[in-house]
Amino acid sequence: MTSQSTATLRSRYIEQAASDLEENRHQQKELAEALARLKHEESLLVDILTLAERYEGLPEASDLPSQKRAEPYAPDGRQAPPPTQKTTRRSAHMRERRLRKAQAEADAKGKSRQPLLGEILMELLGSHSEPRLAKELREELIAKHPDRSPTPQVVRNTLESLVAKGNVQRHKQQRSVMYTLVSGAQGGVSAEAGGTEDSTS
Repeated sequence: MTSQSTATLRSRYIEQAASDLEENRHQQKELAEALARLKHEESLLVDILTLAERYEGLPEASDLPSQKRAEPYAPDGRQAPPPTQKTTRRSAHMRERRLRKAQAEADAKGKSRQPLLGEILMELLGSHSEPRLAKELREELIAKHPDRSPTPQVVRNTLESLVAKGNVQRHKQQRSVMYTLVSGAQGGVSAEAGGTEDSTS
């Protein structure tokens, strides 16, 4: 092989490697953006589930705007005209006031409020000095709270949500993922601990 052909071959390899490197970096950037989007979506979903758990059982909670309601009829049998923007805004305002009042009453009761899943998991982690598996925590939770039976996936999601908030620390041991309570987080067990709604299985 002549020196010229060797140089040409080396040049092609260099060009190919540079092209592959550029493509690799482009894919890394796309994956990083996709991961950021997924984390944002996860955060939104966790917030929605937390709100749904807080407002469960409150009056007007099922009265969502997306539900189709029967059209009102006037006394003479004709269909009533659609509500104006002003009346719609007023009814929405009244509904919001009723929700706030009901929430305030629920908060005032305090002790009667069922603890959130995140609060229970933090309490269980606080009673152990060693890292615990999500499976072990779920079994302990069901044993201590027979009325609650979250699925393994719900328990893992709630633990990961607590990790994201800095209340719980994740440890990886070989193929197992274990969790411990962050020191000082026990005192902050409140609605801020978050958690998702139990799914009875």
